[in-house]
Amino acid sequence: MGDSDVVGNLQALIAFDLDGTLIDSRRDLAQSANQLIEELGGTPLPEETVAGMVGEGAALLVKRALDAAGVEHPPSAVTRFLEIYDTRLVQHTRVYDGILDTLRSAHRHAHLGVLTNKPIDPTRKLLAAFAMQDLFRSVIGGDGPQPRKPNPQGLLSMIAMTSVTPERTLMVGDSAIDYETAQRASVRCCIVSYGFGFRAFLRTTVQNGGLVVDDVAGLSAVITRFLGL
Repeated sequence: MGDSDVVGNLQALIAFDLDGTLIDSRRDLAQSANQLIEELGGTPLPEETVAGMVGEGAALLVKRALDAAGVEHPPSAVTRFLEIYDTRLVQHTRVYDGILDTLRSAHRHAHLGVLTNKPIDPTRKLLAAFAMQDLFRSVIGGDGPQPRKPNPQGLLSMIAMTSVTPERTLMVGDSAIDYETAQRASVRCCIVSYGFGFRAFLRTTVQNGGLVVDDVAGLSAVITRFLGL
């Protein structure tokens, strides 16, 4: 989609989490963590166990996985994990069904951004691999100058860059971290329950105009209402 397809004078911003919101990356992340664990002499963890550790950046994922496996943390552990993960980025990872159509539609009416705690290099590689990179005005990863979510500074910087207001900003994610980020930035939030960061308590916790949807069709409907289409 080129610039000629975009409606001018955009006055809304939609910021998306990546893992568990736009893409299902749990298997590649889990297999990368388990390869690291095996290299360090440990026993691999179940995929769902590792998936539950995702969301707060690579360093915390590595720490949690190695702790759970009962192996030592060498200084090179995070670097080695990222090396392994770089070879596995798209072995099993996929875009959730319907997401690309939802993004392309929203892109015509709003600024789009990616706000993730994943390091920026694999983030950009994944967006390029799935031909999504041109849909996003801003991409903020967890190893850049902005503090990681749930600190709202990354989201607030997107708002400032696009010259929209918090009232015209929507945060889309799959976890309590995304919800807290939205709350702290005073923006609306949509939480997707299909993501692997979702926890059942969010159904009763999400408030102040926030919504929980169960599929991409529900997300698309929320975006349509948010944009007044």
